[in-house]
Amino acid sequence: MQLPLIAEPLHLEPGDDVRVCLQKLAAHQKRRGFVLSVVGNLAQAAFQCPGKTRSTVLRGEFEIITLTGTLAPEGVHLHLSFSDGDCQVWGGHLEPGSLVLKGADLLVGWLDDPATTAATEASPAAAKSAARSAAPCAAAAPRVRIAVKTGCPYSARALRMLRTLGIEHEQVEPLAGRSVPQIWIDNEMIGGYDALAALHGQGTLESLRTL
Repeated sequence: MQLPLIAEPLHLEPGDDVRVCLQKLAAHQKRRGFVLSVVGNLAQAAFQCPGKTRSTVLRGEFEIITLTGTLAPEGVHLHLSFSDGDCQVWGGHLEPGSLVLKGADLLVGWLDDPATTAATEASPAAAKSAARSAAPCAAAAPRVRIAVKTGCPYSARALRMLRTLGIEHEQVEPLAGRSVPQIWIDNEMIGGYDALAALHGQGTLESLRTL
């Protein structure tokens, strides 16, 4: 059976996390779909290369070439390719932390299947209205903030843990005179990597997961 397709535009603002925005949109819509097209650029790209166990994070000015994959309320599976200033192409599995530079415009295709999602019983106009009210990329600031330093192994471990757990976070400037990483949860400083690892061991970080 061929399912009706509802195409919906999505505009991302500077600083928006591409993966997080799409995950929040799918969760709000309670629909399954996929990315039809994208144009835009990134200030930071986070992706996992084939055969690697760790994410790669690049910062600069990158032009998005492709973004493909599937969306569902329980999660997303997306692949990203982009070009740097030397026209070198990078790509892999899209990870949290891919941040929009100047803007990005996507076209999302929703599968209107009442048998698998209750949200599709609404009309296309109602679905678009719901998407606007959801404001998936205009959500409150991440509950976790982290200050790191390049070359610091504990900073790298803390960032890797947050990304692996799917915890949305914001990188900030470190406070002077203190070791890094410095981590805040709900505006309260918890300490560094050891404190974060201890919370993970206790299962406390589960409530912070967004993906």
